[in-house]
Amino acid sequence: MNMNTKVIAVVGSGLIGQGWALVFGRAGFSVQMWDESSTAMSKALETMRHLATELQSCGLISDIDALFSRIKSCESLEAVLQGAQYVQECLPETLEIKQSIFRKMDVIVPRRVVLASSTSSIPSSAFTEQLAGRDRCLVAHPVNPPYLIPVVEISGSPWTSADAIESTVQIMHLIKQKPVVVKREIEGFILNRLQGAVLREAFRLVEQGYVDAEGLDTTLRDGLGLRWSFMGPFETIDLNAPDGLSDYCARYGELYRRISEEQTSTAPWSQALIDLLHQDRRTQVPQEEMASRRIWRDRRLMALAVHKKEMVDKGIV
Repeated sequence: MNMNTKVIAVVGSGLIGQGWALVFGRAGFSVQMWDESSTAMSKALETMRHLATELQSCGLISDIDALFSRIKSCESLEAVLQGAQYVQECLPETLEIKQSIFRKMDVIVPRRVVLASSTSSIPSSAFTEQLAGRDRCLVAHPVNPPYLIPVVEISGSPWTSADAIESTVQIMHLIKQKPVVVKREIEGFILNRLQGAVLREAFRLVEQGYVDAEGLDTTLRDGLGLRWSFMGPFETIDLNAPDGLSDYCARYGELYRRISEEQTSTAPWSQALIDLLHQDRRTQVPQEEMASRRIWRDRRLMALAVHKKEMVDKGIV
């Protein structure tokens, strides 16, 4: 990628497309955005300006006007891809849509340019196998919202080139995201599989009457989540035993093995349980307050992002 030009194409203007545009624009890249719906594109730009104002208030963006001078909307797929050194696709999570857009982009975009999908679960081999330029296609899965949560999972298919992976990793570092390379294709990648494991056990514990929904959330929010906000599970257990990780495993490995025997069900979540949990959540946060609660969530994430930035600046990581 020619870093002197730094032109990024963002295909799709939904929440993830908006997030990527802010991340790339904040890092000084020129961003070209396109959506098949001109109405959706206009609304996206309005939403992005509101988000940028919130980010500026926390010191996470310095100059909104300069940021938006680097972001422009395009009227066609051909236009948004013109001159792009990297493409980030952000269309709906549907295999047929991914296959269609990648077929089109593969014809239009020069072969040296990486085509990345924001898909949160679909392996890139499912929508790139028949492409002439399939070796430059991969997944760059962000966490929503990417302008506040920096992890990006980089997952290639069996035919994705090492150069494409490395180029994407370098780009993510340039925009101050945290790339994690998924070494082999797997549905859901890493983050969603970890989240899924926690969710399945959370649903099970509530369904079997061990805890209610609020108690479960409190356990994560005011327990595990406090440590997990600045260190991962391996470091957590390494620090939780006098002689480190192996000592922890010697002490608690058998406990976790016994617990795992109760966690083998693959049955879907029951509709009755889903209805119960949904009603509980609407009691906690009524439907009409959902939008304001999402704003609250993002402001808390902003405060955490500011805190983490301060720690990095002080050399405390």
